[in-house]
Amino acid sequence: MKILVTGGAGYIGTHTCVELLEAGHEVIVIDNLYNANEQALHNVELITGKKLQFYNGDIADETVLQRIFEEHTIDCCIHFAGLKAVGESVVKPLEYYDNNISGTLCLMRVMGKYQVKNMIFSSSAAVYGNPAFVPITEECPKGICTNPYGWTKSMIEQILMDIYRADPSWNILLLRYFNPIGAHKSGMIGENPNGIPNNLMPYITQVAAGMRDHLGIFGNDYDTPDGTCIRDYIHVMDLARGHVKALEKIQKKDGLAIYNLGTGTGCSVLDVVRNFEQATGVKIAYTFEPRRAGDIAACYCDPSKAERELGWKAECDILEMCADAWKWQQSHPNGFADVQ
Repeated sequence: MKILVTGGAGYIGTHTCVELLEAGHEVIVIDNLYNANEQALHNVELITGKKLQFYNGDIADETVLQRIFEEHTIDCCIHFAGLKAVGESVVKPLEYYDNNISGTLCLMRVMGKYQVKNMIFSSSAAVYGNPAFVPITEECPKGICTNPYGWTKSMIEQILMDIYRADPSWNILLLRYFNPIGAHKSGMIGENPNGIPNNLMPYITQVAAGMRDHLGIFGNDYDTPDGTCIRDYIHVMDLARGHVKALEKIQKKDGLAIYNLGTGTGCSVLDVVRNFEQATGVKIAYTFEPRRAGDIAACYCDPSKAERELGWKAECDILEMCADAWKWQQSHPNGFADVQ
């Protein structure tokens, strides 16, 4: 299949491009490089020994999108593009709503115009808010999101559901990710945050590398075994493989479906720290800080529907996730910042 990957130069996008290329798909990437680097796509080609086509552009630019759809017969779109920093979304809500929702509307208009009606959307466990129950199944009601980033994911899901209800010839998969960490085993691509990391693992690896003094853990008084927040951490390559399985489902033309992509195992922040130390032999200094607004005690999924219907199951354990993240950090201490 010929796949358009929006935001394909980002963290999850690049790892998914590797899996798509290795599965024999043709890949076209559009990315405005706001939070990504073109070098990552070059490294994808080095890893796979295969070429992809890159368009430096924004999905909110209808002219660029129409050019892509004129030049290629696209079979399916995997939609990653969007602003994604939870904390930043609280400070810049208008920017997040404008970018994420307006960009998606533009993309869907152009897809409809060219009769490309296969869509895999990069959604998030954030749509569950403070979940009604854990482990979270797809039947868990969507909740009150705790930040604008989460609301954009929830709203885009609603838009896509409404598009499908109005026109059931669409095939749409909503993939709700839990917490991707890790990196490709080659160490050639990985999470490349700009400035202070928003996510736990790159912060840990930067502390391990001596770039930061210590890890600040937000809250140690939650109703969890060790008092720190519990999340469902999934290796980014397992997540990437989930998209290849989702494409197989799309080809069956089954309409609209929702899947949780996670391991089904909850790990606390201290669990992750201890596993990182075990995997790498590097001690992590940390302090406890006050709770962070919007954080919930526990969020992990029941991924059995994805196993049952997609034939997908996470394979990597937390030690492997930590080891691969550390390999990326060691081989790219400044990410792609030094690449001209």
